Amino acid sequence: MAKSTNVADPPPATERRQRLTIASFGLLLFAVLSAASGQLLLKHGMQVATARAHASGGSLIIAAATSPLIIGGLAIFAISAVAWLATLAKVPLSVAYPFNALSYLLILTLSAVLLHERTNLLTWAGSLVVVSGLIIVVLSQKS
Repeated sequence: MAKSTNVADPPPATERRQRLTIASFGLLLFAVLSAASGQLLLKHGMQVATARAHASGGSLIIAAATSPLIIGGLAIFAISAVAWLATLAKVPLSVAYPFNALSYLLILTLSAVLLHERTNLLTWAGSLVVVSGLIIVVLSQKS
């Protein structure tokens, strides 16, 4: 009698050990970078929509819903979600998820440079600690 496979059964050890290939690494970076880009567009779009709503006395919801920056940011964010799902199919979550720490530094840097947001030493130090953790996790993975 053949043994039935239950959906809840863990995959064999050979299936659990997925390697981080150059293609899956590129997909992972694309997912992280596009998510960060989408967040920056959404933030900038909300700044513009808020200013437009205040100037016209109109609704912030209408201003945001009709903003090309908001629509573009949502589209990029949706693309990043699809890329993230594809990444999860190829890369172990224990490797993929720490890469989100890169988005912290990217968003922190670009929000200061492009959106002129204020940052401080503690924010940078905390972000660098998180990214250091990313490096430790990735380097500790067995090939």
